[in-house]
Amino acid sequence: MTKGYLALVLHAHLPYVRHPEYEEFLEEKWFYEAVTETYLPLLWTFEKLAEDGVDYRVTINLSPTLISMFNDELLRQRYVKQLEKLIELADKEVYRTSNQPEFHSTALMYKDLFSRAHYLFTEKYRWNLVEAFRRLQDAGKLEIITTGATHGYFPLLGVQREVINAQVQTAVELYERCFGRKPLGFWLPECGYKPGDDKILKKYGIKYFITETHGLLFASPRPKYGNYAPIYCSSGVAAFGRDAESSKQVWSAKEGYPGDFDYRDFYRDIGYDLDLSYIGPYLPEGRIRSHTGIKYYRITSTTDYKEPYVRSWALEKAAIHAGNFMFNREKQVEWLSGLLDRKPVIVAPYDAELFGHWWFEGPQWLDFLIRKIRYDQNTIELITPGDYLKIYPCNQLSTPCESSWGWKGYHEVWLNGANDWIWRHLHKAAERMIELANSHHEADGILKRALNQATRELLLAQSSDWPFIMKTGTMVQYAKMRFQSHIANFTRLYEDIKGNKIDERWLNELESINNLFPEIDYRIYRSDHVAELPGPVAEQSAVPV
Repeated sequence: MTKGYLALVLHAHLPYVRHPEYEEFLEEKWFYEAVTETYLPLLWTFEKLAEDGVDYRVTINLSPTLISMFNDELLRQRYVKQLEKLIELADKEVYRTSNQPEFHSTALMYKDLFSRAHYLFTEKYRWNLVEAFRRLQDAGKLEIITTGATHGYFPLLGVQREVINAQVQTAVELYERCFGRKPLGFWLPECGYKPGDDKILKKYGIKYFITETHGLLFASPRPKYGNYAPIYCSSGVAAFGRDAESSKQVWSAKEGYPGDFDYRDFYRDIGYDLDLSYIGPYLPEGRIRSHTGIKYYRITSTTDYKEPYVRSWALEKAAIHAGNFMFNREKQVEWLSGLLDRKPVIVAPYDAELFGHWWFEGPQWLDFLIRKIRYDQNTIELITPGDYLKIYPCNQLSTPCESSWGWKGYHEVWLNGANDWIWRHLHKAAERMIELANSHHEADGILKRALNQATRELLLAQSSDWPFIMKTGTMVQYAKMRFQSHIANFTRLYEDIKGNKIDERWLNELESINNLFPEIDYRIYRSDHVAELPGPVAEQSAVPV
């Protein structure tokens, strides 16, 4: 009876933020908040669905930098310490609000949230979130995909093809070590596509990637099924396009569900509202105002006026919105099924942190939606892109256009007056790294260590997060510091290697601080990796235009 499919795709990524040289570091809170508010709630939601016998399929991209932070012992220890402080604060809030009924039930909710997060992380998952996600994939509930090693922005990094190869190869190798299989899909960082990048994906066994709406709609030749079926690039890798209608309903803070007045307001946090003498012990350095995660108000209006958060109202609204989203997808599929000679697929990709962190009720909305799709209708079915390709292995041959999901749809977010200065440094550093890799075929000892660390520093400098932050104007000094420090480290390593004067003490320090990808091999930058890329797709894999 199914007339079409819905592919929910969650993009889970954070830049690699780890600072062992400090007792605590403000930007590490990005990771701690995401674990408490997004990744643990998502795991809880997915596991509860499975325990209740709900059949579902969801795609999630776990970026290599996020996986590396999940696996880092220092960050694990610091996270638990942070969580225990939040539990202590929640206990104090339960007492402080005991005579404020409009806030007290919410304070109890936070105490339960933090206590459950502590139990899940330390006892149920035994500090290993990667293994928790792996079990869900092995059980057939999730399709976990990967992305660029440090989420580098491919269209602007690809001046040297070796750079794209290094980003892809590193990601695929880490994925295989963590999940015991090859990834089927690839999340192009920022959905940034440039024709030809798919050939490198093909080399590493990738079957599909996600692109922005117009990346598919403006493909050449124009796709017969629009955005509602994949196309094959000349390499044979499939491209799936984002559905604009379903994205807007969830993404938009003004027009979409997250902006509803009954949902929790993200910005009114006790870290800013309460007296510093009380809240100080739970803030960075005891004085830097920042989010604690405890928020007592609902969105209420478009003004600064806010009213107390009522959890039951918010959950009721999440259920209504889940039903509305399902209804709209049903009508969308019913209309499309009358036009197409195959079952359409609606691809709905979102940043994972939207669910829980930015939109507090997001995980509950997702739970309601999956249950409603399973039990309340028979028009649409949840599917993954990999599953869809098994059902429809024959697809049109076409070339997506250069695109991204950034503002205006192309590269302006990552190349503008605020960040254009970084690219000449990245391209020059890549040129030098390729030179080192090509001239040192079998290095060992301290030379090999220095070459591998140079690889790490370059990969870390390539993160798309740094130019994005510079553009958006938040934490700009941190982004500049990270980029400049990695480029400076790389440049010194390059000069030390060329001059045969490697400083082992300094190298030890770098390896301890910037320890990303401990099994990295500098030879990923060798030019012979891209000398012979895959040829065109076989004729039988494509359908006529």
